[in-house]
Amino acid sequence: MRKWLALSAAVIALDLYTKHLVIKAFAYGEHLPITSFFDLVRYHNEGAAFSFLSQAGGWQRVFFSAIALIASGIILFMLRRHSTQKLFCFALALVLGGALGNLYDRLTLGYVVDFLFFHYQSFYWPAFNVADSAICVGVALLILDSFKKKS
Repeated sequence: MRKWLALSAAVIALDLYTKHLVIKAFAYGEHLPITSFFDLVRYHNEGAAFSFLSQAGGWQRVFFSAIALIASGIILFMLRRHSTQKLFCFALALVLGGALGNLYDRLTLGYVVDFLFFHYQSFYWPAFNVADSAICVGVALLILDSFKKKS
């Protein structure tokens, strides 16, 4: 279980470090074009994925924090119970690290810092961060793992 918690800690550390760099280097809303399809930005997300409920008046901060805490407890239980299932635990560790990285922002700042911004012509993907990436990769791996033949 230690290696899975170490992976989660690495995700949290990378997430918080990159957000720290963005906060120091960018003013809110500032864009730095890197390629024709990718910018570094500084946005604040008070909601969930794709700014869901970001304009809900503040209760969403407590709600999403509670969800992150409950999910983290469930993930820790599952990591302990299934510690020999490598892909499953790897995926859970990514989700745990991402959830706790964003939870830290929510509790300390009141919002989540997003800074990775992809676009193509007039099509824009909502900005996201390392924690969001870890959660997405973790969920994709959990789906992949669910198709594996269980012995």
